[in-house]
Amino acid sequence: MASSNLTIETLKKMFAEGKRFDGRDLLEHRKLSVETEISNTAEGSARVRIGKTEVIVGVKMAMGEPYPDSPDRGNLTVSADLLPLASPRFEHGPPGFHAIELPRLVDRAIRESHVIELEKLVIKEGEKVWTVYIDVYPINDDGNLIDASTIGALLALKTAMVPELDKDGKIDYDKKATKKLPLAKDIIPICFTFYKLGNSLLLDPTREEEEACDVRVTFGLSNPKDYLINSCQKSGKTPFTQEEIDKIMDTLPKKYDEINEKLKKFL
Repeated sequence: MASSNLTIETLKKMFAEGKRFDGRDLLEHRKLSVETEISNTAEGSARVRIGKTEVIVGVKMAMGEPYPDSPDRGNLTVSADLLPLASPRFEHGPPGFHAIELPRLVDRAIRESHVIELEKLVIKEGEKVWTVYIDVYPINDDGNLIDASTIGALLALKTAMVPELDKDGKIDYDKKATKKLPLAKDIIPICFTFYKLGNSLLLDPTREEEEACDVRVTFGLSNPKDYLINSCQKSGKTPFTQEEIDKIMDTLPKKYDEINEKLKKFL
C-alpha cells in the first residue's frame, strides 16, 4: 500500500532534519520486548515485539530424507503466514511477494550463519535426518517485519528441543524431550534492514515510514567478535551512494552490539 505524495514529502523533509514522528533518531530502534516458550506444542517458540510490530515464531521438527546435495546434514525450512489480520498489505489467496521474500531473508540469515549444527541432525546418513521447520506468524505489522522475524527465529531455535524417539524409531510426543537442538555456541544471527528516503537512512521504520521509503537493504550479521556479514539483499531501484554504504558499515557493529545486549538473557 503506497503512501501519498504528501506523506512522502513530509517524511522526506522530517528525515532530512533528523526528525521522526515518534521522536526517535533516524538510526534508533523502538522498544524491544521478547517472550520465549509461549507454545506447548512447538519444539521451540518466541514472541517478539518491536514497537507495535509483533511476531510469533515457532520451531517444529520432523524426520525425513536429507536433501540430495547434503546427505550428511539435516534440513532447514522457513515459512511465513502473512494474514490480513496483521496488516492491510496482506491479502487472502496465493502467497504474494512479501510472503515469499520474508521467509527467504530469515532462512538466509539463519542458514548462512551456520548457527544450526545440521551435521548433528543426521539419524542415518543418506536416509533419515531431522528437518527443522521455522514458521513465522506476524500478528501485527507496524514495520520492520524482517528484523523482528529473524530475532524471533533465533530465540525459537535457542529454546527448541529435539523430540524423543520410541523403540521403533518414531517420534514419541508423550516422552519429555531432554536434548536441545544443536546450535553453535557463539553465533548470534541478527538482521538489520536500512531504509532510504531521499538522502536519509533510517532503521526500524514504522509501517507508514516503511511504505514511504524508496529502497531498503538487509544485512544478516553473526558473531559478536568479528561482525560477520552472512547475507545481504537489496530491494528497490534507487541506488545507495558509497558514502551511505560506508555509514551503514560503520553503524552495523554498534547496532549489533546494542540488540545482542538486549537479547543476552534469552540466549
